[in-house]
Amino acid sequence: MSWKGKYLMCERAAFLKAFEKGDDSMANLCRQFNISRKTGYHWLALLREEGEAVALNGKSRAPLNHPNATSCEMESAIIAVRQERPSWGPKKIAVVLARTWSADMIPSVSTIGDILKRNGLVIPRKIRQRSSPSSEPLVHATDCNVVWCVDFKGWFRTRDGHRIDPLTVTDAHSRYLLCCQGLCGKTNGIHVQAIFETIFRVYGLPERIRTDNGSPFASTGLAGLSRLAAWWIRLGIVPERIKPATPSENGRHERFHLTLKQETASPPASTPRKQQESFDRFRQCYNNERPHEALGQVTPVTYYTPSPRAYPVRLAPIEYGDDMIVRRVRGTGGDMKWGGKNIHVTPALSGEPIGLLPVDDGIWQVYFCSVPLGIFDERQLRIKRIK
Repeated sequence: MSWKGKYLMCERAAFLKAFEKGDDSMANLCRQFNISRKTGYHWLALLREEGEAVALNGKSRAPLNHPNATSCEMESAIIAVRQERPSWGPKKIAVVLARTWSADMIPSVSTIGDILKRNGLVIPRKIRQRSSPSSEPLVHATDCNVVWCVDFKGWFRTRDGHRIDPLTVTDAHSRYLLCCQGLCGKTNGIHVQAIFETIFRVYGLPERIRTDNGSPFASTGLAGLSRLAAWWIRLGIVPERIKPATPSENGRHERFHLTLKQETASPPASTPRKQQESFDRFRQCYNNERPHEALGQVTPVTYYTPSPRAYPVRLAPIEYGDDMIVRRVRGTGGDMKWGGKNIHVTPALSGEPIGLLPVDDGIWQVYFCSVPLGIFDERQLRIKRIK
């Protein structure tokens, strides 16, 4: 209580005590305490009707009835949805309630948030500094299958000690979760390519696949190509890599990983099989039940349609123009032959043909399909990276 409140309580107590003594009239007492007789009689009435506590502290002015108060049934429904979906916020809870309750009975989003806080169902998040967005944004996902976002969520262990590396693939436009596969430490290109073969057969081919610069999506070789990225290029898919140490360029996918962790790995399952079952349940809920704010609180399945570009039975041969010289990358080291000498290209293209386009005397532009790899200088017998 503030000093003013304490002082007022003391004044009331002194006034009522003096009145009970009966030495002065009401008029004299009111003049001594610098209050009106109406106030004096009001304090006296409170003492007689409501008791000393109310007389000293005053009667609450809050209405006895709140016509807009949330009903107990609605509050119970809000708590039930939150307990079933612990990571869903007030906006998503309001969408779920709208499926079974009339609009005039559903409280506002802020009221739902207050109810969650009042019942101890909200854990405040730590404030984290965020990096600034890139000044040159990547291709915008204007439709389904324009950009797929791919990444490994941070690994963790199931309760029996097995390491799990969840591979996730989402459509950037519809937020549809195409894949959530837990790999038991097998994150190399061979295993990841096998998973993508299954995804491509079901959903077709996207125009671009956005990843970070880690393995198996990229390498330190020419153009940052890995064997997996080279396979995507053969399929007519453009590998799109974010800038190093800039996860904000794939921010929507990074934010999705937080939701995935909250709902499937906090705590982890007992075995890899149980963990994958948890991933599968989450994927079904995420696509078909969970409202998404960026989609106007509808589910991703409402927006997503498979790609019209079907996965081919076999890869089409690579063809280069008549103005280009073709060399095949050989051996595990990734070299090509030029004038009887081995010129290092990249192991990611071992077995693949590359094209060399003359641009100056002894200078060649090197391509894999339509992707420029670097500049080949005959005098130095090396391929320089393109800055």
